Amino acid sequence: MSEGIENGTIIRLSRVDARIEPYNWGFARESAANIEAHWARISAGKPAMFNGRVMLQHRAAIRDGVFEAGYFETDYAAFMTWRDVGHPGPIIRNGFAMAALRANDGAFLCGKMGEHTANAGKVYFAAGTPDREDARPDGTLDLAGSVTRELAEETGLNVEELSVGEGWTALIEQGRIAFMRDVRIDLPADEARALMLERMKNLEEEELSDIVIVRDLAETEKHDMPPFMRRYLAHIFDGD
Repeated sequence: MSEGIENGTIIRLSRVDARIEPYNWGFARESAANIEAHWARISAGKPAMFNGRVMLQHRAAIRDGVFEAGYFETDYAAFMTWRDVGHPGPIIRNGFAMAALRANDGAFLCGKMGEHTANAGKVYFAAGTPDREDARPDGTLDLAGSVTRELAEETGLNVEELSVGEGWTALIEQGRIAFMRDVRIDLPADEARALMLERMKNLEEEELSDIVIVRDLAETEKHDMPPFMRRYLAHIFDGD
């Protein structure tokens, strides 16, 4: 169920309250054979792809600037199959947090996904579909913690080197809500990129093949960037 939420909107939020709940997802239950076959196709030749557990959003409402959501746990393979066949109903969304990383010269810093990943070649901010690592003991999801954790895992940057903003900018689409959090690094973009590339050499798992600097909207057209990323950058650049 979604309340006060419309696809295609960009909305400023003061807080996201996310809780893990029981949910009987009919798609996963009824499509087991298709999920298995689809996973075999998309993971072929990519041994690093792992069918772990992720959290998807089945209930959402916005009240007084607070996004209230219920999440449930499912297989990554089921999520990918559901995504790739067009998000069949009822309304489910991948509600994930992203680190909108910006250098002190105003340029944004995005990651280019490695060829061994499910989204090879795509360019976007550090992010990940919520999983068990984001779950708190009280059953809530720590999306704010996901921002800095994913950034550290993908680029080697740690929270002490960053200035993390308050609140969120949410981009709402069919099957997806990107919760963007403003994150700043006090370096020019070229220096920040060099630092991240150096750190990435020593990461346990390299998800990214490159760091992409975006100084204006025209530069987004040079990369394989999802439309929601272009919408967010247009929203920010227009407001600068």
